[in-house]
Amino acid sequence: MNAPQPLTTAGPCPDDAWLNRFAALGPAFHTELPPSGLPDPHWVARSAACAEQLGWADDWWQQDGTLAVLAGNALWPGMRPVATVYSGHQFGAWAGQLGDGRAHLLGELQTADGRSFEIQLKGAGLTPYSRMGDGRAVLRSSTREFLCSEAMAALCIPTTRALAIAGSALPVRRETIESAAVVARTAPSFMRFGHFEHFAHSDQHEALRELADFFIATQAPECLDAPQPVVALLERVARQTAELLAQWQAVGFCHGVMNTDNMSMLGLTLDYGPFGFLDGFDPGHICNHTDRQGRYAYARQPNVAFWNLHALAQALLPLMPGEREAAGEQLLGALEVYRQAFPDALLARMRAKLGLSLPQDEDRALVDDWLRLLAAHRVDYTIANRRLARHASDGGALRDLFLDRPGFDAWFERYQARLAAEPRPAQEREAAMLASNPAVVLRNHLAEGAIRRAQAGDFSEVQRLLAVLQRPFDEPALASDAGFPPDWAQHLEVSCSS
Repeated sequence: MNAPQPLTTAGPCPDDAWLNRFAALGPAFHTELPPSGLPDPHWVARSAACAEQLGWADDWWQQDGTLAVLAGNALWPGMRPVATVYSGHQFGAWAGQLGDGRAHLLGELQTADGRSFEIQLKGAGLTPYSRMGDGRAVLRSSTREFLCSEAMAALCIPTTRALAIAGSALPVRRETIESAAVVARTAPSFMRFGHFEHFAHSDQHEALRELADFFIATQAPECLDAPQPVVALLERVARQTAELLAQWQAVGFCHGVMNTDNMSMLGLTLDYGPFGFLDGFDPGHICNHTDRQGRYAYARQPNVAFWNLHALAQALLPLMPGEREAAGEQLLGALEVYRQAFPDALLARMRAKLGLSLPQDEDRALVDDWLRLLAAHRVDYTIANRRLARHASDGGALRDLFLDRPGFDAWFERYQARLAAEPRPAQEREAAMLASNPAVVLRNHLAEGAIRRAQAGDFSEVQRLLAVLQRPFDEPALASDAGFPPDWAQHLEVSCSS
């Protein structure tokens, strides 16, 4: 592909909006190179909500040059694109140097209200870190990431955001020949655990210190005043990760590839590949069919996150003063934040789903038994919790989901006794439960339907589904969006190429 065209207009961005603070760190941290664009690009989908977060006007996508920039064919004035280097553990084994193999960080945009967001193109061509890859993304995986990023944001789960998909007829080989696409995504920072692991494992301790100082200054300034800023940083990451994992588990989200290079230093959901939302509740569910050992099964996600935090602590150890053993103990102590915060955060989420506003000692057992009941019958997780919100007082259609009616009745009797201690009237409780139990999540069959139409040249279903997912707690106009998955959905598989 030709080099991107430098534009003379700033598009929807304010003049002099680009900070490029990561690019200023120097060549040890990245490689400066432009993206390789798409031939004859077209819009596939756009997120007005993400653009609004950037402070862009409603017609942002119609402005001259915007499609070209977000397809990798042009650059706005002030952009300084780089591909960053990192390393990491993949499926529990050290993988060595990785990096942005198909991502280009265009720059850091400062908005009119003083916030800043990095804008990154995923699928915009080869970088020095592509290894055996082609640096491209396909329409299928790009659509999945776009929809799920915005769906998670609407569920109030911390996540990177997706601004748009640009598509092209450019052929890309995966299992079959597919068409190329580029996702433009945003986040305050795309920094990962693996960025720190890279410099620790290669004994580049001065660069490691520079990276930590940079991250604390730009993303965690409150850590500067702590007696040990590195310990405070690890505590911060542990707390954010605990809250994120509690939200994943509560909504039934499976990430699929929780490698350390896919873990965000800001506690964001990062890198949507073989993700999935639970249909029938199965704690052992493996959403990634290439995860042969089930390392990243749904029930194992919280422990994997803790393992990954240990890897981050190990990477930060060279930055600690004093004896190595004492420094290690301090960092291990910081990880206790996760061990304490995660179960409390998850219980709080589950209490909200069950409509329990006044904590009681019995709540944990009640929640655990509810989940065991769902697992015993592989009851649809989203539908069961939504029906519980509607029928918390009488059971109603909720009871019909269970083959073991006596087992359900025994639990429901306990639940009714627990609700008797609640101070809120039933109507107020139901409204709160409906706001905690989504009607719609991005099930694989919903994404697949949008993808198949998009591959045939009809992008309307992507935009329609996006609109539904952005209001997940409302009953959708199409009942099928909130219904049971069709039989054919049982045969859908997602992998690391998804």
